[in-house]
Amino acid sequence: MSSLSAAEKRRFEQLFGMSSGYVLNFSDTTFGDFFLGNAGIDIHSATYLAGGTSKAKKLRAFWRQESDPVVGRILLGLIERKISLTSNPEDNVLAEQCRGIAHRLLSGGPSLVILKETVAVFDARHLAEQIRRIEQSIDTDPALAIGTAKELIETCCKTILAERKKSVVGKSDIPTLTKAAFKELKLVPEDVPEKVKGARTIKVLLSNLATIAQGLSELRGLYGTGHGKDGKVKGLKPRHAKLAVGAATTLATFLFETHKELE
Repeated sequence: MSSLSAAEKRRFEQLFGMSSGYVLNFSDTTFGDFFLGNAGIDIHSATYLAGGTSKAKKLRAFWRQESDPVVGRILLGLIERKISLTSNPEDNVLAEQCRGIAHRLLSGGPSLVILKETVAVFDARHLAEQIRRIEQSIDTDPALAIGTAKELIETCCKTILAERKKSVVGKSDIPTLTKAAFKELKLVPEDVPEKVKGARTIKVLLSNLATIAQGLSELRGLYGTGHGKDGKVKGLKPRHAKLAVGAATTLATFLFETHKELE
């Protein structure tokens, strides 16, 4: 089951012209060929007939039942087909919005969705822009996604510290920022009383969380954007970018939720 929201589904419905029961300019045969070629799925099988037999109803059943990565891959293909069929500027704007949603599904889905909701609460527009950049680059430009994932943690820490009216002493690099944010949110291992049940495990987990930011910083230095590199260096793959983004969004969400809980 995909994590598409009702609002996101409406955007795709509009882009693909699904109110008529059709999907773009597909015939039944070409619609079936498209799904087989892009996902190895028989869209005409009984699995997708619960809502009806039209192509639009089969697509709705598909994105309701399948996982985020599978749905994201199909939606990206449909978006490209739509772009090839139109010269309407409004369609292209909507297509770009839908492309961002599809990339979010491919990047692992829920973690970025939750972080988006958190960012909205804090009205953090720069963070929202970083999330948008990650969604659009994770498959097409892994280096940019990795670099932005590191920047996401920096911005997260700065936002939380500013909200709590705390200044950073020394350089505003990622080790300094994360150390200050963890200390302010009482997330350093020393803040866990020894008599608390599972204290040792909790301390280990907190220590591991702190190393995520440093690891992202090192990965960005080696493969992400922001530094000049050897012209022959080989970049990482989208799966590596997804790992970096997943780690960054998990950490950022945890920090924001802790900050909100302590207010």
